[in-house]
Amino acid sequence: MSSVSVGIGPTPVEVPPVVYALASRLWSGATVVPVWRNEYGGLTVRLEAGGACRSSYLKWVPDGAPCPDPLAEADRLVWAASFVPVPRVLDVGRGPHGSWLLTAAVEVRGTPATSAIEPRWRALAARSAMAVGAGLRRFHDGLPTDTCTFVRTAQTRVAALSAVPTGLPSTADRTTTAVAVDAPPPVDRAVVCHGDATVSNTLLDQAGQFAAHVDVGDLGVADRWSDIAVTTRSVTRRYGPGLEPLVLAAYGVAPDHERTTYYRALWDAEEAVRIRTRVTPVGEPTWRAGRRGR
Repeated sequence: MSSVSVGIGPTPVEVPPVVYALASRLWSGATVVPVWRNEYGGLTVRLEAGGACRSSYLKWVPDGAPCPDPLAEADRLVWAASFVPVPRVLDVGRGPHGSWLLTAAVEVRGTPATSAIEPRWRALAARSAMAVGAGLRRFHDGLPTDTCTFVRTAQTRVAALSAVPTGLPSTADRTTTAVAVDAPPPVDRAVVCHGDATVSNTLLDQAGQFAAHVDVGDLGVADRWSDIAVTTRSVTRRYGPGLEPLVLAAYGVAPDHERTTYYRALWDAEEAVRIRTRVTPVGEPTWRAGRRGR
């Protein structure tokens, strides 16, 4: 899942002991720097070592948290790495308290790429919005659907919601949104979608150009609008209003109100289920609730 950024803003994060212990085992002597956390219990930290060692990123998901499984994400990263820029998997595993994924930092010409959510990119909102749109198009064009074994169609997502009590929006909710999520529109173009293509999951290089995508635990074949709808809304929320046309232009597609409205409603329905099923991280009752702010 996409995450509430920390370390960029003033929000404090207390790293749980289980993550410190895991970091020490995976990379002895490394400094642990919180990077982001989501409201479902997932946490990502940067492991920094001195000398010539590069930094790495450790994602930890507590047992029972409604986040993508790090082991499943590792499978997707390994497959996608042959076609598009994504982090390299260093280690992955599952323990008594949760699961983890360790990846190498993404670098462009020897310099680490940074999240498009950082203040310097928000200050260049129009340019950054176009970089995000161009990056999403590169992702969609680069990944072959014929060899992708991962699926994320609207039908599979609706089926997953239907399997959860009160998972689908109520009649009242549907009246409010004017969208029935169990009646998806026809597919515009099937591509391998990112699944969580928000601003915070897009990396830019030092020049502000697209560098890579992270957090691909929901990657799978789907209508491209399941990504585009989320990306354009994320850009609006993160950078400000009026930028959606720039994202669409950089991607190379005309607006599609029907599909945009549907896939945003489906996303919101899934978010509502995750919020109801979130867990408190083991040993960390002092964590503060994060804001989604996609």
